[in-house]
This record gives sequence, structure tokens and C-alpha cells, in this order.
Amino acid sequence: MTANLKLILASTSRYRRELLERLGVPFETKASSVDETPLAGESPAALALRLAIAKARAVAAKNSGAVVIGSDQVCALGPQALGKPHNYEGAVRQLKAMQGKTLVFHTAVCVIDAKGVEQTCVSDTEIEMRALSDKAIDAYVRREEPYDCAGSAKIEKLGIALMKSVKSDDPTSLIGLPLMRVTDMLLAAGIEVIDGLGE
Repeated sequence: MTANLKLILASTSRYRRELLERLGVPFETKASSVDETPLAGESPAALALRLAIAKARAVAAKNSGAVVIGSDQVCALGPQALGKPHNYEGAVRQLKAMQGKTLVFHTAVCVIDAKGVEQTCVSDTEIEMRALSDKAIDAYVRREEPYDCAGSAKIEKLGIALMKSVKSDDPTSLIGLPLMRVTDMLLAAGIEVIDGLGE
């Protein structure tokens, strides 16, 4: 296990940065500047995985010898992909469409090691939304301003009140980075998360 490998998070998302900081491993963040436009007929899970890989590859190409983490999250309402709302109107529109329904958040990760070997995974979180009034939606959006969050529902804040149930194999997946899976991938890539872990 090599402890001095350079680790880069291919994201400027503060949510992913704060999650990765939990592992206590030094890392840098770099923007990937990847076009996130969905391809024709692309499923939400496939979109999330393609973008995670593209982000990791874009940063790895400019940082030879580093271990790079790329990630993306897409909220699926049936076959429809819901991205970031970007503004008040977009958030209200998303939440009205989501209320009372079951959603799946696909959080994809790609880790590229120092030799260019890629590991990928998609961690799914199923959420049942409460029935929401227009008044509740308006109050939530004005208070939380969830404009940089896929699906407009931030579980780490007031968004938890919008949800009736959450099913996931990793509690950090919905926030933006499934740390259990990431830990496995980092260990395989030669990054020591905890001395002796994985031996």
C-alpha cells in the first residue's frame, strides 16, 4: 500500500469535497469542465456513469501519476433524468413533478489509479417523496435554495422533511459520493484510508 500517492477529486462540488474530507486523506480538487448534456435515449444511470468516467478521465489526462475520483449524480423520475434546477422556477417545477412519487438517485463514481486502471460503480438511492402542497414547496425552495442539487431535495438539510422514506446501501450516496464504495476503490488504487485497513 502506497501512502504518498497524490489524490485528486475531479469536482468543485462542496458537497463531494466535504464528504471526501471525512476520510481524512489529503486531496486536491480540480474542475473537469465536462459537457453534461444527455445523449439521445440515454438512461439516467448510464448518464451518471458516463459523466463520472468523463470527469475522471479529463482530470487524469492532465495529472499523470495521480489517483483521480470522478463522480456524477442523476435523479430519475421514471425514465426522466432530473438534473440541477439552477433557479427558483426550476426547483419548484421539479418538486411539483416529484411530490408523492418514488425517485431513484443514481450516484456514479469512477476512480482512475496512478497506472490508468479504472474502477467504476453506480450506487442507487430510492426515495419516496411526501405529498407536497404548493405552499410547502415554495417555503422549502425559498429557505434552502437547492439550485445546485440534482432533484432539488437536499437530505442533509430541510429536504429530509420532504421525504417519506429512503433506501440505500450507503448513507452518503444521496449527498453526492458513496464513501463506502469509494473507500474500497481507493484501497484498490493504493491509497491508505486508515493504516492497516484492507490488509
